[in-house]
Amino acid sequence: MKIEILGSGCKRCIQLGENAEAALAAAGKSAEVVKVTNPVEIARRGVISTPGLVIDGKLVSTGRVLAADEIGRLLP
Repeated sequence: MKIEILGSGCKRCIQLGENAEAALAAAGKSAEVVKVTNPVEIARRGVISTPGLVIDGKLVSTGRVLAADEIGRLLP
């Protein structure tokens, strides 16, 4: 599994990454968590408002910092 955090590296993006790690730990799953900060790449994926959350290539959230339990429900 691969989780991508799309954003500039701002406080909200960092928090989303931490929440994703917590969701993985709570679910007992492992995944590669990657931070994508290139604005061209972020725009190419259709994200207008950051942070964005991508799970296994599927954009599942933009513009919100999802809580760990919300992310956990999105994990395959």
